[in-house]
Amino acid sequence: MHKKVEFFLYTITQDNPIMLRISFFIPFILLSLLVVTPKISAQDYAKWGLPDGAKVRFGKGIAARVISSPDGKLIAVASSTGIWIHDALTGDELYLLKGQNAYVFCVAFSSDGLTLASGGTDNTIRLWDVRTGTELRSMTGHTMSINSVDFSPDGKTMVSGSHDNTVRLWDVQTGTLLETLDGYTDRFGTVAFSTDGTKLGITNRAYLIYLWDINTRTILQTLKGHEKRISGVAFTPDDKFLISKSSDRTVRMWDLTAGTSLEIIKVNSRENVVCIQYNSDIKKIKCVLSKANSFFIKDNITGELQPVNGESIDNIINIGLNSDGMTHVIGELGNPLQVWDVRTLTRLQELTGYTNRVRAVAYSIDGNILATGGSGSLTVSLWDVKTGTLLNELSGHTGRVSGLAFNPDAISLASSSYSDETIRLWDIQTGKSILTLSGHTDGVSSIALSPDGNILAAGSDEPAILLWNPHTGEQLTSFKGHTKNIVSLAFSPDGDILASGSWDNTILLWDVNTGETIHKLTDHMDRVSSIAFTPNGSKLASSSWDDTIILWDVETGEAIKTLSGHADDVHSIAFSPDGRFLASGCWDSTIRLWDVQTGIHITTLNGHVGSIDNLEFSPDGKTLVSGSFDGTALIWELASE
Repeated sequence: MHKKVEFFLYTITQDNPIMLRISFFIPFILLSLLVVTPKISAQDYAKWGLPDGAKVRFGKGIAARVISSPDGKLIAVASSTGIWIHDALTGDELYLLKGQNAYVFCVAFSSDGLTLASGGTDNTIRLWDVRTGTELRSMTGHTMSINSVDFSPDGKTMVSGSHDNTVRLWDVQTGTLLETLDGYTDRFGTVAFSTDGTKLGITNRAYLIYLWDINTRTILQTLKGHEKRISGVAFTPDDKFLISKSSDRTVRMWDLTAGTSLEIIKVNSRENVVCIQYNSDIKKIKCVLSKANSFFIKDNITGELQPVNGESIDNIINIGLNSDGMTHVIGELGNPLQVWDVRTLTRLQELTGYTNRVRAVAYSIDGNILATGGSGSLTVSLWDVKTGTLLNELSGHTGRVSGLAFNPDAISLASSSYSDETIRLWDIQTGKSILTLSGHTDGVSSIALSPDGNILAAGSDEPAILLWNPHTGEQLTSFKGHTKNIVSLAFSPDGDILASGSWDNTILLWDVNTGETIHKLTDHMDRVSSIAFTPNGSKLASSSWDDTIILWDVETGEAIKTLSGHADDVHSIAFSPDGRFLASGCWDSTIRLWDVQTGIHITTLNGHVGSIDNLEFSPDGKTLVSGSFDGTALIWELASE
């Protein structure tokens, strides 16, 4: 009999060892390989579920949780853009489940596999028909994000855990709230039903596990011992024991009658827990681990790792899953989710497109290619603007990408990395690194290329600005004057002035030829986040964590006007090529368009679920691209007038 992967155990006979599956953030999942027929015709997934006004999405967003359906045919990925449903055999995208614009933190299949539950930042639990992809009903009542959901074994009841410090029980058929567990001061984490459906295992941020009796509505045990966040719990089939896994790098087995920890298994940072082997007769557990793309069983006493080959893995985990075999899905932020065949220890495919925070975006000179980079990934991604297709990934940085700039020669691209403190020049056609500029002694936060492409400026946390010849790699000079991180740079259209914005709340205007400071702009009351010149070079715009945008007269250094209206930190700005419009991106996920002449707010673009970290207009001014904390970039189609 198939049961769902998360939080459940699998067994064939009473005599055989039992495998226990624990779910974690960006988890490892076991599922059977079966052919699935898509319910929805294949489409261009880069255009699925787009917000109003958006033309294409780059990336599927940040993956928060991965699970398989009970029959092993589907993989569901909860993400910042919705719930992506994949064919478990091919890895193909089948459809995207998307309710309100919200980050989905958790998903769970019902035991029959016909219903999927989800929860996230919209404080709502949604039930989906897996066959049709339609929303069946929603359940509201939580006042903060929902981080865990689970179905009871009979599928009639649902449990949800939330950051509002409550756990709630719901009637699946009607959506009615049945019970609320509240009165606690720490946020709840994962929740899981016992095998008989009468108890709940509940974790919280105080590193505790509560054993809750559903019938009596009482706490039976409070389990203490973990020292960091508990990322997963599961009951043994007889409900006498509970297994937990924590960020403190331990797996524990708890006696639920005595409330004591019977066994502790320590795993190191390079070992990932795939599942647990549990023997009820001797009350012992063993970890099945993955390490460096191989699988092992860990000896709890000696700590030695015993390699698991095809024959031994069959003997251990042939426990009621489909006889076709099993796969192991492994992934982390900003990287593909790799699907491995456990029986042969070979990689079958990758679930690609899951990303991390997009900190930098840049249009190519002709507007046909978009470059993106950010946290969690060490690569620069090149995308086809029209289709959203990934064209190439530029590998070489050893830390997160912080800045991007296409050279006016239309041949090369510059990228900076905060963590590896370097700037790289790339050949766009070949994807090869042409040159690496090293010289900064702290993280490189921003870069800018002069209009003629002959000077590359790089700002860092030192804080200093280094000017480079991007053709030879020669360091030309350095500018020093800021007292904190330099996070934004911009050349004037004639290339004579370089503007720098810093977390010291100031903007400095530099004479590129002499290195002298022309103006120091000091009206912002908090960190400066982004700066941009108008196309004619007469004005400069700056955004700040003080929630404002200031327009400055470049010649006099005087503030012309302040644009107010954002409700939170303004992270990014960009002028349209004709200079008529200014776009601004905010921490609250909104993008505003402004009339530069009048300072009037024209419209607001909504669609991201994370801060807007970077903005850029296309060369023809018809579209705007936004890079976001939610792991995606969106291209917005702008009205002609």
